[in-house]
Amino acid sequence: MHYRRTPIELESPEQLGYDTITNNLSESSFSDMRLADYGIEADVGDIVLPYGDHRGAERLRALVAAGSGHLRPEDVLVTAGAAAALFIVNSALLEPGAHALICSPNYATNLETPLAIGADVERLELRFEDGWQLDLERLAQRLRSDTRLVSVTYPHNPTGSTISADQLGALVEIVDNHPVARLLVDETYRDLAYDTPLPMATSLSPRALGVSSMSKTYGLPGLRVGWLTCRDEALMETFLAAKEQIFITGAVLDEELTARVLERRHVILPSIRERVASQLAIVREWIEPNATFEWVAPQAGAVCFLRVRTDIDIDRFYRVLFEEHGTYVGGGHWFDQDRRFFRLGFAWPTPEELARGLRALDEAAAAASRPTRSLLSR
Repeated sequence: MHYRRTPIELESPEQLGYDTITNNLSESSFSDMRLADYGIEADVGDIVLPYGDHRGAERLRALVAAGSGHLRPEDVLVTAGAAAALFIVNSALLEPGAHALICSPNYATNLETPLAIGADVERLELRFEDGWQLDLERLAQRLRSDTRLVSVTYPHNPTGSTISADQLGALVEIVDNHPVARLLVDETYRDLAYDTPLPMATSLSPRALGVSSMSKTYGLPGLRVGWLTCRDEALMETFLAAKEQIFITGAVLDEELTARVLERRHVILPSIRERVASQLAIVREWIEPNATFEWVAPQAGAVCFLRVRTDIDIDRFYRVLFEEHGTYVGGGHWFDQDRRFFRLGFAWPTPEELARGLRALDEAAAAASRPTRSLLSR
């Protein structure tokens, strides 16, 4: 396998240093939280710390499965975050030269892991002009007889777009009708739907796989807990073998604390969704009359993908934005897109920090504006 460090990791806020950023609009999750913020007791001194269940604590797996209404604890494999789940799925299903059809832009790991394996990665491009919508007919046409994996992310990172339950069902049916392909749905933002969440993909078909974690919706990336779901018993056994070879079992403490959070999700999620909605309203009020930036309004999640619509020096824009205003966003190059795009995370900062950051975007764009042709001709 050939690994490379991606721009999104090299330039991540934790690598840059949180203390260097005044207005952090680059994060893709809900605000980093303490367990106490969720009313969770975290006195763990009496917990025995053995090797845990290799599949993950059964109590935790039951809580994940309960979120679907259809899955069993046996259909859940707990992993060290969603990234580990993605690695397990891709390394188990793909090999050098295997065809993978993956939507783009996307969370970097969804593309980088298949590329590191040496798979034949074909990008199914989503476009701003199409409202970042998935074209199911075009996807079906791009399937090949040797396609091993179809990979999508919904709700989508970095754009905040989503699909309907009917579209998800149609996508599942397309892949079910293929002789060998599997469908992987990165559904990390599922609980941050603005209306009814999509069904968990795995609940719709044994050929569908789902991946999620505690990082984005709950603002708890430090727990390092994610999971993958799979109803194919033989394939799940392969995934378990992969997990055992990589890290044997998860952290008992992390799994216990995650279970405590999920036991209270009926109390926790409404307040999270309320804050996400109020902060999205701040961005909406700023951008709708804005002559410099444009967007396709997000339909779910905690991020949106903005585009600079005027003629500016884009390198100067980013430089002024950070060096003079301390404001940080996720440049389009993080997602293999033009740098006139950038991801803006609106649920992580405080309302005050978000408002300051939005003003900084306007001021940095003004500073980076190119002289008009009429001025140059004088």
